[in-house]
Formats: sequence, C-alpha cells, structure tokens
Amino acid sequence: MSSIYLEIEKTLERRRDENEKLHRKRVEEIYEKIPEIREIDKEIRSLGFGAARASLGGDKEEASEIMESIQEGKAMKEGLLVSSGYRRDYLDEIHQCDLCKDTGTLEDGGRCQCYKKELTHHLYKMSNVERMIERQNFSTFQMDVFSKIPFEDYEKTPWENMNDILEVVDAFLETFPEPNDMNLLFYGSTGQGKTFLSNAIAGELLERNYIVVYQTAFSLVDILEQRKFRNDGSEELKLKYELLLEADLLVIDDLGTEMANNFTNSQIFNIVNSRLISGKKTLISTNLSPSDISKTYTDRIFSRIFDKFVPVHFYGPDLRWER
Repeated sequence: MSSIYLEIEKTLERRRDENEKLHRKRVEEIYEKIPEIREIDKEIRSLGFGAARASLGGDKEEASEIMESIQEGKAMKEGLLVSSGYRRDYLDEIHQCDLCKDTGTLEDGGRCQCYKKELTHHLYKMSNVERMIERQNFSTFQMDVFSKIPFEDYEKTPWENMNDILEVVDAFLETFPEPNDMNLLFYGSTGQGKTFLSNAIAGELLERNYIVVYQTAFSLVDILEQRKFRNDGSEELKLKYELLLEADLLVIDDLGTEMANNFTNSQIFNIVNSRLISGKKTLISTNLSPSDISKTYTDRIFSRIFDKFVPVHFYGPDLRWER
C-alpha cells in the first residue's frame, strides 16, 4: 500500500507542476498583450508588503485602507482582462481541486476527497475488481442469456424480470446524485447476474468520477476486525475505514458469507446506518432470501435494510451452468 500512497503523491505533484507552468504561461501572455496589468501586479505586491507591515505594527486603519487599494487594483485588472476578451479569473492560480489546492490535504490535516478518489482508483487498478469491471459492464451485458420460459411459480419469466431490474438500475444511476433513499438490495440464488450488475454499476459510477468502494462481506468484516482488534494506527487502515463511510457508493457483495456474530452484525449495521444518515448510497448483494436475512442478522439491520433499500429479486436457471 505504501507504493500506492507514493504514486498518489507523485500524481498530485505532477498536477501542481503542470498547473503552475500553465499559470506562468498565462501571466507571460497577458503581460505581453496588456502591459498595464504587469504594472498593476507590481503595485499590488508593493501594497501587500505595506499592509503586512501595518498589521504587524498594529495600525489596523492603515492596513484596512491598503487592502481597499489592493481590491481596487484587482478590480481594475479584471476589467482590463474582460475588455480584452479574457475571463476575469484568467490569471487566478489554477487548481483541479479548490478544497486542497491539489495537495491532497485539507487545512485541518485531513485527507481531501480528491485524494480519496485517487486512492479508490489505484485500489481498483490493483484488484481483481478492475478486471471484473472490464468484462462485466453494461456494454457486455447480454439480455439473451435470460430465459423467456416461465420459471417455477413466478409470474414473469427471468427475461421479463431482468428487464424490470434494468429499469430499477437505470433509475438508480439517473438519480444517483440526488439526496434520496434509493439504495439497492440484490438478492437471489447464485448465478443470476447479481455480481455482474453490481460490477457494471460500480464501473459506470467510477467513469462518472464518483468514489466507489467494492468489498465482499468477508473483506468488509476483515477491515472492521482490524480496526477493532488489530489497529496499528496506520493511515492505510484509517483510510480504508473512512472510505467505507464516505464513498459515494459502497458495494457489499455476498452478504451472508462472512462469519455472523454479535460483533459483525453490529458493525455492519453501524456502517449501513451511518451511510444512510449521511445520505451515501449503498448496494448490497446477497444469496440470502429476506427471511434468511431476518434470521441471520438483528432486527435492526433487517428493518433498516428493507426500510431504506429497494429489494431487487433475481431468479431463474443458474446462468453459469447455462453458459
């Protein structure tokens, strides 16, 4: 993991260098085309030193007057830019992230969202999930693998059911930025396409530059156990846990395969509940039926999931064997 952090730092450093070069190029361009702005900048820098001296000397009135003159100079500069066909902010410092100015660190010392986005992208590149997304996405999804023959006692065929599921998924993706309670619970037996669609959704939102964390229930519990019982204070573990809470989308795959006990039940509830409270979206995929979920987990988890999640039932012949 340390190599990932080093790579992210290098990425941010390159980003700052490129933006600084672009800013210097713009300044040189404007100084050549609008020489008056060079003189205004010189005056603003001189006034800035004067304001600092006045503040250190305790002369608040003089410092305030100087700051007014600086603002007048900036307004004059912006007017010259606009009249020459440029944006008024053309000479502002350039940052892709205004929160941390591309440093990855906020004023309070915490990690910025842009840093966490870089981290999730690097983690995906290192994991099997990225390779899965390359194969399991909406462009490779095939409706013809779902049977149009009635299955057991279900009213709709597996093909018709999957068509309905895709409408739910489309609505989920379309309204994803909205502050609604649309979370998804994919449930049904193995080989029905739950993981495929989970990967496709994750890939789509990653393409839209959202922070997406994909964890099996087993891996999720492992992170929670490390934090509770083997916490070494590492930034890696801290960030992994923070991402469980703060990611725009958390995908929990194979819920029910983890070791279920009081600790895991309470910790999973805390993660899901915290995300619901903060308005973050969650997708849970499980082979358990609703009745199985109610038996395996606490009533709090069961009621929370079925109150704030859209249940999506997958059924039909096992596609893995069909293929």
